[in-house]
Amino acid sequence: MTSVADIIEQMKAKFNADAAAGMENVFQFSIEDGDDFFVAVNDGNFEIGSGSHDDPSVTLIMSTETLVGIMTGETDGMQAFMAGQLRAEGDMMLATKLGELFPQ
Repeated sequence: MTSVADIIEQMKAKFNADAAAGMENVFQFSIEDGDDFFVAVNDGNFEIGSGSHDDPSVTLIMSTETLVGIMTGETDGMQAFMAGQLRAEGDMMLATKLGELFPQ
């Protein structure tokens, strides 16, 4: 099975800097059965950090399996949200931007 570390590496490779132009947000990933991490986007650049960020724009709470499914395109993020596999706290509309920032 793909791990959170594998997903982070895939995110680094897929990042779309054009979609991040002018954006300053922090996406916190709270992984129920794995390691938490965050993605800080700052005007076309990004950094990935481990653990929890002090002031995330949105927090996404899910299992490793759900994260892997969403990031590989096997699971639709909105469907996971509607099915209760994904919860969001904070600016929920930001979560919809992840597909543009990290396209399949």
